Amino acid sequence: MSFSVPTFDLHDGTKIPTLGWGNGTGDAKKTAVESGKIALGAGIRHIDTAQGYDNEEETGQSISNSAVPRAELFVTSKLSQKEGNPDNDPIPVADAQKAVQSTIHRLGFHPNLLLIHNPFLAPKGEMLAFWRVLEEMKDKGELESSIGVSNFRPQDFEGFLDQVKYKPVVNQLEYHPYLLEQLEPLLKIQEKHGIRTEAYGPLTPLLRHPTGGPIKPILERIAKRISSETGKDVDAAGALLLWTRAKGVVAVTASGNEGRIKKLAEVQTLPELKPEEVEEIDTAGRKLHFRSYDEHMRDFAVPNLPSQ
Repeated sequence: MSFSVPTFDLHDGTKIPTLGWGNGTGDAKKTAVESGKIALGAGIRHIDTAQGYDNEEETGQSISNSAVPRAELFVTSKLSQKEGNPDNDPIPVADAQKAVQSTIHRLGFHPNLLLIHNPFLAPKGEMLAFWRVLEEMKDKGELESSIGVSNFRPQDFEGFLDQVKYKPVVNQLEYHPYLLEQLEPLLKIQEKHGIRTEAYGPLTPLLRHPTGGPIKPILERIAKRISSETGKDVDAAGALLLWTRAKGVVAVTASGNEGRIKKLAEVQTLPELKPEEVEEIDTAGRKLHFRSYDEHMRDFAVPNLPSQ
């Protein structure tokens, strides 16, 4: 498999595009088909879906109907509580294999990456047993995907990483400059075990923070420099995605807007930030703590920092 876009290496030898497009927003079925066509046409080569988005079948159809060969695409899906559990109950370990098979069936292929959507997917105390089902399926050739996790906190890795056969290749979680302080202990664990960080909500400081905070003027200045040097119309969001890439983190962001999707795709063609720019954003980001998605982050220590 070869990609025409920038990639990172995962510890199992797989290459993953540095930028992904998530199709779980708005009318997710419609987004997967209509916006998915725009994303692929614009040059996006990493599509991120989930059982919980209820659009895996549409995602597979969009890909099969596109002119882009499957071998040139990286597709991520996630095992979610919604799979057969409308009340968001955990998936019993006995049903784990069926949940995986249903994703493969709906997509029409094995995703490149299959994630456990959150640490509450399995019944309490049974995540290791759930994970071992995925490992056994890989060993039997029933699952061809790389496997990873999402929304795992430090405590979710305790007693887990030292007992698994295949360590997660990624942990997908909310990641941006205003979470650097809180995430530090988690990122140290991931670095020790070679687990790549994958960011959802990477543009949260610009899209959800009331003012944009101290990094906004820095990003605008950097965007202006890159625009001047490349002749491309780079905005603060593009600069922030370049910061994410510079940190070695995969950025997964969602949009159903055609113009926005094309701007996202163009980031893949932009040069790297200067080391001093990355450091400046880091320093400014550590002055605040701001999180947009709290759903899976309970019992995760919050730093004593202002939010604005």
